[in-house]
Amino acid sequence: MPLSPLRRFALGSLLGVSLVSAAADQARVHIYNWYDYIAPTAVKDFEQDTGIGVVYDVFDNSDVMQGKLMAGHSGYDVVVVTGNLLPNLVGAGVLAEIDRSRLPNWQHLDPEILAKLAGNDPGNRHAVPYLWGTTGIGYDVDKVKALLGEDAPLDSWDLIFKEENLSRLSQCGVAMLDAPGEVLPIALHYLGLPPNSQDPADYRKAAQLLLKLRPWIRYFDSSRFRDDLANGNICVAVGWSGAVYKAQEAARLASSRRMIDYVIPREGAPVWMENMVVLKDAPHPQQGLAFINYMLQPEVIARTTNFQRNPNANRDATALVDQALRDNPMVYPPKQVLDRLFALEPLPLALERLRTRTWNQVKTGLYP
Repeated sequence: MPLSPLRRFALGSLLGVSLVSAAADQARVHIYNWYDYIAPTAVKDFEQDTGIGVVYDVFDNSDVMQGKLMAGHSGYDVVVVTGNLLPNLVGAGVLAEIDRSRLPNWQHLDPEILAKLAGNDPGNRHAVPYLWGTTGIGYDVDKVKALLGEDAPLDSWDLIFKEENLSRLSQCGVAMLDAPGEVLPIALHYLGLPPNSQDPADYRKAAQLLLKLRPWIRYFDSSRFRDDLANGNICVAVGWSGAVYKAQEAARLASSRRMIDYVIPREGAPVWMENMVVLKDAPHPQQGLAFINYMLQPEVIARTTNFQRNPNANRDATALVDQALRDNPMVYPPKQVLDRLFALEPLPLALERLRTRTWNQVKTGLYP
């Protein structure tokens, strides 16, 4: 039966709306990133530069992010993932291989950073390095020296792991990251054990070390320590380099005369890397690759480093980073320090559970 003119008009209108919606959907990319982990103008600049709209969501817990990805059909195209999570995500078939032909700006990446990332992503097939940093000790110089003297072991994990030091530092407040995947490897490494050990007995040894220290630790938290260190509410924190740098800046801007410093202990410390990945079930993979390629532009990623205070993996961006930042060994460590860093690796599921359970027992002081 032929359609009436009115029905033809209505059908044409619906089809037009459908085509417009489809076109709008194709010109969009869905991003999932850590909170506060990109320069404030980057998303808007990308939209203006490419005509691709961005739906941008954030997380502050890697377990939540990983859970969404493992469940599948998250709707995201590009996700920022920590290096030690990559093997599990690759093994689960969650990540697409990166099509480097769509990333002409790949050439700007630092080969040394790519080599470190290859430990968790062989051949650099699934991940594009974004920002990186270290986990070490941030401290209030004057308060620590007032309690421990001029001979305080400021270049060693002894500052934290020797009870006679930590008990005295507790007078001005000690904080520790709530991060079992970093703190337990640090404790294992300090004990002379493999930081990514797969021996359950090693975790009991690390737990026994931390339990002796537990009474002297004010809190375990991954976000509070930055402001508390800057404000003088604590004097020592096992924390991330970028966060301690921000505490140092905040103390200086407040004209408080508080000197905040950061050290990567001589025994070694973890290096971590955040990476951009494309999901295998991404609804807009080509737009996702366009976003990644945009972020690989030296001037673009330099703005994110200048804002976020963590170094990036782009060798051609270093000259564009604020000089005070790139000359600060807290942020860009010299080679002899880089050589002491160890990468974090994933554990088999049973050991991941053991590590998490051990950590919770240490925090509560209820280790059996």
